[in-house]
Amino acid sequence: MSGDVVAGRHGRPRQPLEEIPQEYAAFKIEQRGIDLIPDAEREMRPSGLFWLWSGAVFNVEFFFYGTLIMFFGLDVLQAVAAILIGNLFYALLGFASLQGPKTGTTAFMVSRAPFGQNGNRMVALFNWVTQVGFEIEGIFFVVATVILLFSLHGTNLNGPAKIAVIIIAALLQMIVPLLGHATITKVLRYLAYVFIVFFAVLAGFTFNRLHLSTFHVHPVSRDLPRDTPSSRTFWAATLGGAIPSIILELLGVFAFTITQKNFVGITQIGVPQSFPDWFVTPFLIFAIFQLLAINTIDMYSSGVTLQALGVPVRRWGAVIIDTVVCAVITGFILFHGNFSKDFAGFLLYIVVWLAPWFAILMTDYVLRRRQYDSLSLRSARDGLYWRNGGIHWPAIIAQVVGMVAALLWINAGTAFPAYTGPISNHFPGLHGGDFSWAIGMAVGALVYWALAARGVRREAAQTVRA
Repeated sequence: MSGDVVAGRHGRPRQPLEEIPQEYAAFKIEQRGIDLIPDAEREMRPSGLFWLWSGAVFNVEFFFYGTLIMFFGLDVLQAVAAILIGNLFYALLGFASLQGPKTGTTAFMVSRAPFGQNGNRMVALFNWVTQVGFEIEGIFFVVATVILLFSLHGTNLNGPAKIAVIIIAALLQMIVPLLGHATITKVLRYLAYVFIVFFAVLAGFTFNRLHLSTFHVHPVSRDLPRDTPSSRTFWAATLGGAIPSIILELLGVFAFTITQKNFVGITQIGVPQSFPDWFVTPFLIFAIFQLLAINTIDMYSSGVTLQALGVPVRRWGAVIIDTVVCAVITGFILFHGNFSKDFAGFLLYIVVWLAPWFAILMTDYVLRRRQYDSLSLRSARDGLYWRNGGIHWPAIIAQVVGMVAALLWINAGTAFPAYTGPISNHFPGLHGGDFSWAIGMAVGALVYWALAARGVRREAAQTVRA
């Protein structure tokens, strides 16, 4: 395919973009950013995708999520049911991974198909802010854990020392994303093995103190080859995220039932100490390295998203920019912010844009019958997806309407900034409910289908002919 001449949007012949050969290898600085990955260089396998997500999810944060569920007043059986049902939504991750093997580029380059090159800048900006937000969360927890570790051993870090910890954490966080996708995949795969062993030990401590009475009810990828079967891509991503998530969240639930003793530092870390005191220091050291490792995916993704946004910078330059931004904002939150409310607001409001965007992307995928013109995704002005000045208005309209709908049914009353949608308390039995994700997806998909179906099917037919 790389040597073919492809027809442009108006039928004019155009040459494919220059493809710079690069070996897909770990521990070498990756030069590619949003470039198309040639077929000959796609050496990843579905098993690699599985371990990529498993390595990212096997972490202390998901252990904490399990304990957090119990604060809603659920008994153990209700919590188990909530975890099992909630993790079914990893299927959305599986669906979002299907375009990578077809196109050889990133999700926010594929997003140019429904939105157009310039129209895509809006959602790319939203995504960059989202990824950087998760990076800040990871670095903040690393810094908080380091400060707690020093405090437990009799040393209280002053302001300059905390700044030094932030800088060191940010620099360490930068190394693996700078090396690239192949390095991230390999590192997370082997760390997953270590994480599994560690959490097996943690589970041993927990189940040793667990009683059957607990269960009584009480009131209250782009590097995959093009010919990779879609089913294997789907299940590798879905199960890679869901399996460790379920295991760790259940472990968090069970740990909550046997102890109310949590780690408390500069912020309430919220992890129940279901193990002996001698295990505290190894646990915190382990958590530091683990948080640094799992944050690499967000930093890598935000770098290529910054390129998709149109910023003229190489991928390694984007990683450096993200590192500086994360360090500065982490310092501000550490000294002047309210992390709990800030982070709660961040998590609630990102759904407002993410739900309709995902629905539009998948609706477009279905309408064009999985057919993309990969070169048009990277073309400047003559590609199939340029349309009206680089903007596909049906997607923009669907995105805006979907976001408005999501804001109508959101409940962020205890977050910052505080806001509750007008229909959040309207329906009997759903008082205070937050269904922003559901209504955002439904409205975004329906509006895009109504406005774009005919044109997208026509583009799909043109892609097949080309």
